[in-house]
Amino acid sequence: MTFEVLDPGLQTTVQDLGRRGHLALGVPLSGALDATSLRLANLLVDNGEGAAALECRSPGPVLRVSAPSARIALAGTAAPLIVERGGDVVEWPSWRSVDLVEGDIVRVAPFADTAVAYLAIAGGVAVPEVLGSRSTFLRGGFGGLRGRALKAGDALSARDRERAGPCLTLIQPPLIDEFPTLRMVKGPQAPMFGESALIELVRESYTVTRDLDRMGARLSGPELVRKESGEMLSDGTVPGALQVPPSGQPILLLADCQTTGGYPKIATVISADVPAAGRLMAGSRVRFAWVEVEEAVDALGEAERLFHRRVGMIATVREGTRFSC
Repeated sequence: MTFEVLDPGLQTTVQDLGRRGHLALGVPLSGALDATSLRLANLLVDNGEGAAALECRSPGPVLRVSAPSARIALAGTAAPLIVERGGDVVEWPSWRSVDLVEGDIVRVAPFADTAVAYLAIAGGVAVPEVLGSRSTFLRGGFGGLRGRALKAGDALSARDRERAGPCLTLIQPPLIDEFPTLRMVKGPQAPMFGESALIELVRESYTVTRDLDRMGARLSGPELVRKESGEMLSDGTVPGALQVPPSGQPILLLADCQTTGGYPKIATVISADVPAAGRLMAGSRVRFAWVEVEEAVDALGEAERLFHRRVGMIATVREGTRFSC
């Protein structure tokens, strides 16, 4: 055992990069809502990009170190890590790795700049693979730690690995856009909507309602009116799809979305912007913009190039600290 869960936080789950290749069986992708931050958190503790980590909502978890040593990193937020050792308390910035010793108590400080942040553990969280992934699918009750969010008293283990070198820090962390514009391509049922609805979708902003979870987010804003009435056959859905129920208020599907649905999909957020969609909180405002498929492909390539430029800015921690690192 590496950590004991003293307080699970609002909703802390084990996630990796998702469970691909099983949509035909009705199994969603799952995985990190913000895959970019998960990948960077893992690299800061010298894991592979897709290692299983803890996806945290605010307030985050409180953990006690139960192993002789452990290394962790918090990414995806500007909030710090708070470490208590023998009555001494130190705040460590996010976007860097921190070395811990047995008995340390770690708290993920409250954050309000994103819906989710990621706590990576050197070696990755040791839970069984289910259908090729360690991600938790909450509605299905499988993956992660017994298919559920963490509870007080849970024990977490890291996979065995040799002690790494010096702690690492990301010199230039990604900026979190509080009012993002999500680019999208036309969805398969876009022709069911009039031209006015396609214009309305990008004319004004939408607000994320409190009806928000890992499956999707209901939005409030301009009503999207169909020009064709009647039912449609259910067909495939993916994270980023923008469904429109009879209310005309769109639903943005996220990582745990159902694999098929009967609401028409007016648009699909491009892959490059899905991590930004996953960071949306209740009350967040968001805009949409139309792009062509070719632009979406180019944007994904540019997002990967930017990611690897950031990886090149991971450096050894040099400043002195009150706790050894």
